[in-house]
Amino acid sequence: MELRHLRCFLAVADELHFARAAERLHIEQSPLSRAIKELEEELGTRLFIRNSRNTRLSRAGQMFLEHVPRIFTSLQQARESVKAVMAGYDSQLRVALSDGIPPPRLSAFLMQCREEDPEVDIHLVEVPLSQQIEGLRADLYDVGFAQSDEVGDGLLAELAWSDLLVVAVPVRHPLLTHKRIPLEEVLRYPLVMCDPHICEGYCRQIARVLRTVDIEPLVAEEVASFDLMLTLVAAGYALALVGASQVAACRTADVTSRPLAGQAPRLNTYLLRPDKAASEPLARFIKRAISDAPASRR
Repeated sequence: MELRHLRCFLAVADELHFARAAERLHIEQSPLSRAIKELEEELGTRLFIRNSRNTRLSRAGQMFLEHVPRIFTSLQQARESVKAVMAGYDSQLRVALSDGIPPPRLSAFLMQCREEDPEVDIHLVEVPLSQQIEGLRADLYDVGFAQSDEVGDGLLAELAWSDLLVVAVPVRHPLLTHKRIPLEEVLRYPLVMCDPHICEGYCRQIARVLRTVDIEPLVAEEVASFDLMLTLVAAGYALALVGASQVAACRTADVTSRPLAGQAPRLNTYLLRPDKAASEPLARFIKRAISDAPASRR
């Protein structure tokens, strides 16, 4: 089994169409089909079920797909580790990020890491929460940040940062007559939300806040980033519920914010890690990340 076999498999698994997969790989369809046949012969089973109408993964193909991406992730991490050594670092920490971590918090934290541990290279990768959890269990990442503490067995979740949850509104919006906006008033207007597949932890926290009132929110748009979310707010398309630090870091002056009325909820960011002894660089990283947290939770 060679890497070319695995690349061909991933392309077909993504496209579920041999011609499109071949085009994506910049090869002819016949060598692609041959590579898949060689792979299936080595594994002793069919990975794809093809007929005149479509191509789909077999049950064995679905199982194989769960493992193959990890091979390329490990290979990329091996390359990054070699680059870190060549650049003069003593060690490397693999850090996964999910849910759009507030930039001011992250940049200040990374600056502190660079100042206090300059010999440790920090390699960052953005992944969905489910992929981060799977990667932490599979030793693809050393540690991660996400806006969820629902991690299951074998992992720890410790509170790292807590941000005031605010309503992001355009600067000339009528709700700005409120110093603190009742949630019921917010829900009279459309909301822009993050895609739950991309910002799963954030969406869970927002869903808990929205369940405190008996009003169904009108979601105007689901987006992949907080930058786009606040861009739509600035344009007057909708309101958004975000952390105060994300509004502070907003690149447009056309967005402002107000806290929610009552006991203002907070948007929490957690440090996730395997439940096992940490290396010295990782232990310092963890201590640094949770040192300012008001509390820690498993």
